[in-house]
Amino acid sequence: MAFDGIVCSAVVAELNTLILEGKINKIFEPNKNEIVIRIYSKGKNLALNINIDPVNYRVNLTTHSKPNPKNVYNFCMVLRKHLTGGTIKKVYMNELDRIIYIDIDCYNELNDHITKTLIIELMGKHSNIILVNSDNIIIDSLRHLNKLDNSIRDILPGYNYIEIENTKLDLQNSTFDSFYKNIKANNVSKISSAISNCFTGFSKSGVINTLDCLGIKDDTNIALSDYKKLYTYFSELLKTIKQNITGVSYMETSNKKDFYITNASSKDILINFFIDDFYFDKEVKEKFESSKSNTLRSLLEKIRKLSDKLKNIDSKLKECSKMETYKLYGELIISNLYRIPNYNQENITLENYYDNNSPISIPLDSTISPSANAKKFFKKYRKLQNTVSIVEKQKESIKLELDYLDSIVYEINNCTNLDELDAVIAEISEDYGISNAKQDDANKKSKKTVANMPTEYKIDGYTILVGKNNKQNDNLTCKLAKKNDLWFHTKDIHGSHVVLRLDKNKKATDSIIYKCATIAAYYSKAKLSQNVPVDYTFIKYVRKPNGAKPGMVIYTDNKTLYVNPKSPS
Repeated sequence: MAFDGIVCSAVVAELNTLILEGKINKIFEPNKNEIVIRIYSKGKNLALNINIDPVNYRVNLTTHSKPNPKNVYNFCMVLRKHLTGGTIKKVYMNELDRIIYIDIDCYNELNDHITKTLIIELMGKHSNIILVNSDNIIIDSLRHLNKLDNSIRDILPGYNYIEIENTKLDLQNSTFDSFYKNIKANNVSKISSAISNCFTGFSKSGVINTLDCLGIKDDTNIALSDYKKLYTYFSELLKTIKQNITGVSYMETSNKKDFYITNASSKDILINFFIDDFYFDKEVKEKFESSKSNTLRSLLEKIRKLSDKLKNIDSKLKECSKMETYKLYGELIISNLYRIPNYNQENITLENYYDNNSPISIPLDSTISPSANAKKFFKKYRKLQNTVSIVEKQKESIKLELDYLDSIVYEINNCTNLDELDAVIAEISEDYGISNAKQDDANKKSKKTVANMPTEYKIDGYTILVGKNNKQNDNLTCKLAKKNDLWFHTKDIHGSHVVLRLDKNKKATDSIIYKCATIAAYYSKAKLSQNVPVDYTFIKYVRKPNGAKPGMVIYTDNKTLYVNPKSPS
């Protein structure tokens, strides 16, 4: 459900019971779209979150911590100057318009008692936060708007504040006949569209939720009794909102989470904090998906560039395949100098004693002597020989890097939350210039420690450890595991390191070895395959080469099992 007038009105009604007579202690601006006001009210410290993000705009009390940047924006400084120490006297709306007014009693520089109003306009991409004085003159706003920049009005310091004209009807002042006639006159097939088009405060998605709740089709050709049922429901809902006895209902499908305001009070549920959690979870998910998508895009572009380099190297190596021919030319010329005229020869045919004296045509530079031609061919041979040596090393290095990046792509695709994603990105951020999602500085150290620890499972009396990313794999195999522990990994397939803990007097059964192999297959790129090859050996036979990337190891003395992937849980 969008943060429409219905939701907005319910939030405001609740705020009037929670923050009235509250004193403003602190104001900060976590980002360009958000203001947080800390309030002490009725013996409690509360935080009012005002967010004018174009998509997730809202006003609500919050329990989630927000960053307090060291660099303070101008508007935040203005709010601190004018509102800190002030007392909240009134929170209200005009009808169901998404414009919230907060009257605040405070004092001016002369210690005169005055009232200032914080106006929050929740209008999608046109949302704004505006501070006005008692004469309705704008003190400042988060976003400055000018008619010269195609704005419908001026929102600038010193200008008179003008409300946006609302042309829609107020259902609170509409009879059933008016409600019915206006919907019919709207000339659309969907009743959700008609109501949102005609009446203030009703979003299309909110009306759809209500229709579903009441079992009414989203069709303007519904029966008159359904129209009456819908009108009665909305009228009662608006009354309960004013009395602050509304509730909130939560719904979740396979691809969508949503909520809607109901006219039945939900015990122990405050709408402000429900909305706070709803949007917090929504933003975390959006942040995760966005960060994941951007990271994958950057990595895939780097993989593409490296693949192009590899193609160029293969082309060079193909060219270098001629070097043995140049060596042969040189040798044959030296062996037959007595037969070759000194100059003016563009080519010569000689017997190739390496190929049963079959004739071979050799191109010559007619401007130089035969011996100089031989030297020229030997020089080309040595140059190409050196090139091959360098290029083959480059090729091997690029192949290792591509293999490593492929493992990172696999890990990112398997991340399920921001913490997991940040742990993977932290591994590559310095080498590949990819920024990880922001974390609170205070939690960075603890999160990093947790991020490097493998997941532990208890199966059949054994302890099994699984690394979920390269850092965890590295830490598990190279630091945590003991030399007599068993190590598992899919053969030539990217995946997790799996370690079976074995005490001195404890041996691994065939059953637990098989189960560990199925776990290694499950936490690999072959998760959806069948008959997956899994290598296993003792840790003492696993080592990390010098200079190798995290999680990259070589091993010996291994055995191989073919298993079907299976989750440990």
